[in-house]
Amino acid sequence: MDIVCYLSLVGIFLVMSPDRNKPSVVIICGPTGVGKTTAAIEAAKIFNAEILSSDSMQIYRHMDIGTAKPTHEEQAAVPHYMIDIVDPDELFDAEKFAKKAHDKILQLYARGITPFVAGGTGLYIKALIHGLFKAPSSHDARERLKAEAAIHGTGFLYKRLCKCDPDAAEKIHPNDAYRIIRALEIYEITGKTISKYHRAHRFLYNRYNVLKVGIYMKRKDLYNRIDKRVDAMIAAGFVDEVEKLMGMGYSRDLKSMRSIGYRHIIDFIRGALSCEEMLRTLKRDTRRYAKRQMTWFRADSEIVWVEAGRVNEICSLIQKFLQV
Repeated sequence: MDIVCYLSLVGIFLVMSPDRNKPSVVIICGPTGVGKTTAAIEAAKIFNAEILSSDSMQIYRHMDIGTAKPTHEEQAAVPHYMIDIVDPDELFDAEKFAKKAHDKILQLYARGITPFVAGGTGLYIKALIHGLFKAPSSHDARERLKAEAAIHGTGFLYKRLCKCDPDAAEKIHPNDAYRIIRALEIYEITGKTISKYHRAHRFLYNRYNVLKVGIYMKRKDLYNRIDKRVDAMIAAGFVDEVEKLMGMGYSRDLKSMRSIGYRHIIDFIRGALSCEEMLRTLKRDTRRYAKRQMTWFRADSEIVWVEAGRVNEICSLIQKFLQV
């Protein structure tokens, strides 16, 4: 990791001179539970920055404990955006995130405020920085695929995706009906896989001057922290939160309710899992998710890696970046 840190640090200061017509944006990323929120808030106070969450779950209202949203006190200390912007049954994706977050960044830039983007959803961060490719769409094909999913299940469509676009299937969770249907829709109406569209787009254009800071800790320490965090969520009333959501009419079939934690709690409430099994699988799946996040971020050579807890190092990087 030390070699990775060094090389990424060298790389960040060998890029071309910043374009003064673009906003400067600081990205603070890393796996779940590593301490991104705390680091972003501490650094934002020093630089008078404001924070945009790049977490694909913190966008949902009423889903607070299971998404580890910044507390009211933390949000009062530093203004936060892209939190509590849609209801759990509303469709939201990386494209919508990029549009809303970009508008907010331009507003902050006009006020002379440096935007910090903090979170662990790599696709949201990539879409924000580079924009997304434009692919054709078909309402008829999409509705037909949704009907197939309703009859045969999402797994049925996922198997089809594995055959026609294995590269995309490897990156999409088997339960993510929205992304599976979108990938199949593109393939059916164009004969071209979504993976080929991604490769053609290549995410080469940067909309901002960007500093990417990744936070890491030893795997054993991170996993221990995740386990304790899950226990703390349960103690804070995570089960009550899910029961309240179900009482409000939010179905277990919603994308938001199928996410890590929420689906585990639903199975526990419905008697499909014991409390012990729910905790075991929730901790296991959260650790696996953190591992996938690190795999995503390690593929980005522009990220400067800083060990968790070293906020002074993060602030030093930010100061150098803003002075260039």
